[in-house]
Amino acid sequence: MNLDKFFLSLGKENCEQIAAVACDGARGYLSSIKQYAKNALIVLDHFHVKKYLNDAVDTVRKEELKRAQQENHGELLAILHCNKRFILMQNKVTNKKQDLLEKLASLNERVYQAMLLKEQFISIYTDPKTAMRSLKEWIIAAIKSNIPAFVELGYKFFRKRNYLLNYFLCKITTAISEGINNKIKRLSQMAYGYRNVHYFLLKIHHHCGLLNPRLST
Repeated sequence: MNLDKFFLSLGKENCEQIAAVACDGARGYLSSIKQYAKNALIVLDHFHVKKYLNDAVDTVRKEELKRAQQENHGELLAILHCNKRFILMQNKVTNKKQDLLEKLASLNERVYQAMLLKEQFISIYTDPKTAMRSLKEWIIAAIKSNIPAFVELGYKFFRKRNYLLNYFLCKITTAISEGINNKIKRLSQMAYGYRNVHYFLLKIHHHCGLLNPRLST
């Protein structure tokens, strides 16, 4: 695994000095961190947490959209259509999102409940003092919802509850690494791929600010 190689390149002494690591909670990352960075506090990156929530909501939306198509439910189809997906996935409650939520409350309880579960979870991050209790209550509500996507997510967050709560002890994220990854993907897409790996690495270093673009004379 690449993360193992990274830790090995750092050496045992440097690995032991790592105070905290933010990750998406994948098993491979967790096992590697525990093996090499034994003193590090593992933080489940809250941007990935929000992605898990959005994915669960979108799964429910697609299921109910398919049912609405079968029943030819025009009004519900208009709300659950993919062109409204961006509004439903927003973390902030805007006027457009509030209007959609009010319509969903009367038209489709299942999607409405999924949206409420998402909003309730995001509110956990607002108060560190009540985070542990709020997370416990949310996990119970998600499992009792009988919505498969959220039942699965509830059990997942229960297994990784300590990593979730570690965010309040060390507020770090994977934002920088995600930004670098996006730059690398964009570079590759712009060039339709690179035949020379060494040249691609040079371009990455250049665009990520690791090389001085001005040559010394």
